[in-house]
Amino acid sequence: MTDTYERRLSHPAENGTPGVLLIDHLRDVRDRVDMIVPEKTTTPDGDSLSGVIQRLALVHDFGKATTFFQQYIGEQPGEPTHDKLRYHAPLGSVAAYYVLRETGHSTATCLTGFVAVAKHHGKLPNVVDYMFKRMASPDPEKWRAEKHQVRDIHANAPKLAAALFEEATGDENAWTDFAKSCVNDESLFTEIAGHITNDGERRITEPTFLTDEFYGFMLECWGTLVLADKTSAAGAPRTSSVYDATSPETADLTQYIDNLEDTDSDSCESRTERLNKFRSAARQDVLSSVSEFVESESSVATITLPTGMGKTLTGLNAALKIRDQTGGDRVVYALPFTSIIDQVGAEVQDIFDTDGTDGVLALHHHLSETRFDYRNGDDDASDLNDDIAGMLGESWRAGLTITTFVQLFESLAGPRNTQSMKVPALRGSVVVLDEPQSLPLNWWKLVPRLVGILTEQYDATVISMTATQPELFQDSMSLVSDTERYFSVAERVQYHLHESVDRFLRGEDQPFEYDEAAAELATVAGSDESILAICNTIDSARTLTEEVSDRIQAVNLTEKYFAALTSGASNPVEKAIQLVRQSGTRAIVHLSTRLRPADRLALIRCIKQLRTRGVPVVAVTTQLVEAGVDISFENVYRDLAPVDSIVQAAGRCNRSFEREHGDVTVWWLAQPAEQKHTPAVAVYDIRGPALTPVTASVLDSVRDNETQLAGRSVARTAVKQYYDKLHREKNVGKDEYQEYVDVADADELGRLSLITQTKSVDVLICVTEADRALVESLQTAYGNYEFEEVKRLLAETKPLRVSIPIYRDGSPEAEAVTNLRPLAGDDEQRSIRVLEAGSAAFERYFDQTTGFVVTDTTVEDRFL
Repeated sequence: MTDTYERRLSHPAENGTPGVLLIDHLRDVRDRVDMIVPEKTTTPDGDSLSGVIQRLALVHDFGKATTFFQQYIGEQPGEPTHDKLRYHAPLGSVAAYYVLRETGHSTATCLTGFVAVAKHHGKLPNVVDYMFKRMASPDPEKWRAEKHQVRDIHANAPKLAAALFEEATGDENAWTDFAKSCVNDESLFTEIAGHITNDGERRITEPTFLTDEFYGFMLECWGTLVLADKTSAAGAPRTSSVYDATSPETADLTQYIDNLEDTDSDSCESRTERLNKFRSAARQDVLSSVSEFVESESSVATITLPTGMGKTLTGLNAALKIRDQTGGDRVVYALPFTSIIDQVGAEVQDIFDTDGTDGVLALHHHLSETRFDYRNGDDDASDLNDDIAGMLGESWRAGLTITTFVQLFESLAGPRNTQSMKVPALRGSVVVLDEPQSLPLNWWKLVPRLVGILTEQYDATVISMTATQPELFQDSMSLVSDTERYFSVAERVQYHLHESVDRFLRGEDQPFEYDEAAAELATVAGSDESILAICNTIDSARTLTEEVSDRIQAVNLTEKYFAALTSGASNPVEKAIQLVRQSGTRAIVHLSTRLRPADRLALIRCIKQLRTRGVPVVAVTTQLVEAGVDISFENVYRDLAPVDSIVQAAGRCNRSFEREHGDVTVWWLAQPAEQKHTPAVAVYDIRGPALTPVTASVLDSVRDNETQLAGRSVARTAVKQYYDKLHREKNVGKDEYQEYVDVADADELGRLSLITQTKSVDVLICVTEADRALVESLQTAYGNYEFEEVKRLLAETKPLRVSIPIYRDGSPEAEAVTNLRPLAGDDEQRSIRVLEAGSAAFERYFDQTTGFVVTDTTVEDRFL
């Protein structure tokens, strides 16, 4: 039937594959929309969401029917006389508005389609600004290109145009009517412009189409269209199984947890038995509340349990049960830090017997390669190429996605084009927010607004889960029936306020110097107890590590690990543990993001196993161990920080009731050499509301005596007072952030970030022969133009890369990375620098205790 239409291609022949007919591509994208959007899903007006986006799909590339575009792709002879005439999205957007209007949709829906199609290859804009500049500006030539394109199509491809418009509207005269309203009287253009103007002038008040639902609706239409379009263009099999989730079975998780509880209860000491008993009780408490929650009016649930109470598995269990009862397909589990994801992911892979590529599970963060290789018996979908597999993996089509807050919320707040492909997967999903208090304070008003889009527009359910529950979500329902009970039975630490904090409270500029802090740690270590000291900056942690190392007899765990790694040991972790135990003394270890991600994870495993085998460990780290890292120490020291961070740090103390009470000391450490402010003040007080005075005051208010604070008083009373002060006195959260959503300013939303945006350079650190071989293979692949192989190998290098922030030109960091050779390749690869063992640069910039070393006199080096 397509032979009766004028031949127009959407994509030219390439690499031995034939060109794709435009009408075939448009129909294919339309059909894929139905595979992506769940049945019976409706728009804010109650219309079929699939029907709306299918109409957009039929015209989104309509502008490619012009002679100008066909010349551009080489399908027809000649060159376009003007670049604008080959651009296809602007004409497609006007067509999208028209076909939605002609099929009875509201102005808001028509303009949603207009913007979604206009930007299906780009980013969403500030909608009102974009519409004014494009449709209502004083420029007399503003509609010239679209009018010229309509004339060209009417002259050279009228049958194709008529067929598409009839399919989209059901009216055989739609194309003629559209062409006349564009060319003859320009009425369609003036109609669109009229939505944001009065008498030709821009409206002073916000346009009436900007309803509360507009931004979320536009985002979903756009994301769905982009996903359908890109997977069609990439040649993904045209079958629903490509987009369907393979749901992990709740029964598998339940059995796994039951086995853990049975195994532990057979062999553990009484305190651990008691903890396991209450872990089990807490899980059953949460699960027994699920049905009531599902039947309630609330769409946000909270799980507030003390650290060490098994929140991760309990929260996942609750999410799967909610999914089962609501009929959803997907669970998205979001965490604050990438350092936690691989740990959680490894356990989940064991639970569900998945390798993370089969549609059951996807791990998605900036260090991961996320892909699908479907294995569900569908021959068409069983052997996806790398582009398609990666595209689907990063679109969160799996039954369970474990990801970061950055990936989740930046995909809702003005996302980039490819990020938008996640949005369709969020419909009907269960989203778990693990440790939401870690979200930046500036986002504390925006996040509830985005969660409202998830729950009210996308029919999703959200679980907010932490030991220190911030007051982010109104009308939430607790899945824990008696929170205080669990905090009471899990009270396994006592807190101590160091005298340096008292000096802070009195306004005295006398923080605790590092030599004094190290002497105190050495005294405690002398009794063969394990210690974790958490610092606020990398420099602070490095300085404390050096001072402690000078004062205690200990074997350097990191050095032993690197010795095992470079010796070619089949299991470097086990070999390092063996070397430490042979030394007959305690281990000392430093952890920060200046160590490679692969090495940090390995060292955390070493620490955990050494502690299990009774070897004392002294660990000096940044905040990277605070959330979700399952390690335990008798003593934890925390530099002054927000109360929620202190409570999270305490979660690494006496985690499994190794003794009656662990000890958590809060002190105020001095600034490292040449720095102006103490790390606590620099990190938490300078760039926003001052948090350390609030922390010190609430901790002071819950003292039992001069220095001691009860664990429950800090975890419950101090935390509540802290959040109350943040909301009432500090009014945290930027109002303008949520206003960007209200006025559909995706451009400003896209400028926001959950992490501080600092220029950085990745340094690929080659420690072993295997690392060097990987770099050589990558450079060979690039030299041979094997770009798929380059992409695959680049992903393999991510665990070996350290990101070095560059705060200013001429800084020590800038000088250091400039001295390293770039990785061969295009601009993206050349921005990665290589540091190889055995080179002079390696001796200068790599330390086997602290990782990549640069003299750093700034305090912006906060994370982690």
